[in-house]
Amino acid sequence: MNIVGLDSLVFGVDDIPQCCQYLTDYGLIPYNVDETGGQFKGVDGSSVVIKARGDASLPLALPTGSMLRKTIYGVADTHSLEQIKVEMSKDREVLVLDDGSLEVTDPNGFVLGFQLTVCQPLTLAAEKINAPGDAQRAVNCIGSIIEPTIIPRSLSHVVYFVPDQALTEAFYLRLGFVTVDRFNNLGPFMRPAGTLEHHCLFFIETPPHMLGIEHFTFHVGGPTELMQIGRQFVQKGYESFWGPGRHIFGSNWFWYFNSPLGAHVEYDADMDLHDENWTPRACDATEDSSQLFNFTLVDNWQPGGGPH
Repeated sequence: MNIVGLDSLVFGVDDIPQCCQYLTDYGLIPYNVDETGGQFKGVDGSSVVIKARGDASLPLALPTGSMLRKTIYGVADTHSLEQIKVEMSKDREVLVLDDGSLEVTDPNGFVLGFQLTVCQPLTLAAEKINAPGDAQRAVNCIGSIIEPTIIPRSLSHVVYFVPDQALTEAFYLRLGFVTVDRFNNLGPFMRPAGTLEHHCLFFIETPPHMLGIEHFTFHVGGPTELMQIGRQFVQKGYESFWGPGRHIFGSNWFWYFNSPLGAHVEYDADMDLHDENWTPRACDATEDSSQLFNFTLVDNWQPGGGPH
C-alpha cells in the first residue's frame, strides 16, 4: 500500500476566527477562508482544514471531544486505494466518498481518509552548513539570511494519545506502516511505505479519558528557518510549550507551541530518513532519551506529560 504521507488534518473548533488567525500567523497559506472556516496550506499543498465544531459535514467527534475530526493520508495510485479498501473491509466499514476517497475508523475512533495525494514534490533548497572538512555552501554564499516570510513546507507528522499502543500499532501495520523506533513506555514511531521520513505517526499510551491529538507539525527548511519562524511566532504573542531543541529519535529540530485547536502545534526541521535496512531502536522515554538538547530547560520535556 503506497501511502506517501499526510495530506490534511481536519478540525472542528470552537473559535473559528481565533484558529484561522493562529494558522495564518503560524505561516500557512489561507485558502477559501470565511466565517465557516477554511483551509491552510503548506508549500507542497498539505494542509489543515478548520470548520465549526457543529459542522454537519464533519465525522463524529471522539467521546473525549477532541477537536481533530479526520486525518487524511495521500496515496500514490488507485491500486493503493483498492488495497486499502480490501484490507480494511475485512473487519470494519469502508466508506467510498463522492470524490473517490475512502474513509475508515481506526480502533481508537480516529477517522481516517485516504485519497490520491494532493501534495506536490518540492525542489526547494535545504539549509547548508560549512564545517572544517565539509564546506557545503558555495563561496561568497551567506548563511545568515533574514527571511521575513517563511512558509512551512509540508505536513510532517501527527501524534495521538491512545489507550492501547499495541492494538493501535497492529492496525497501522495492516496499512503498510513500518515501525522505525519505539519508546517502550509510550509507543512506536511509524512511517508509511511511500516515504523514508522517520515518522509521520507517533502515539503515546495514556488513560482513555485523554484520547485525542497531542500535536501536529509542519517541516521548515532547516534549523535556522525553525529558529526564525519560531521567534516570529513568539513575537506575535503565541506561547512556547517546549523547545526549541532537537530530538534523538528522528533527529528533527523542534519547537512546540500552545494553540486554540486543542493540540500543540510544532515546527520541525531536518528529520532522518530510513529504509528497509534500518534496525529499529527501543528504549524508555526519559528526558535524556527524548531530546538531544533543549534551549528552554522545562519540566514538560514530554508533550502531554506522558502517562498518568
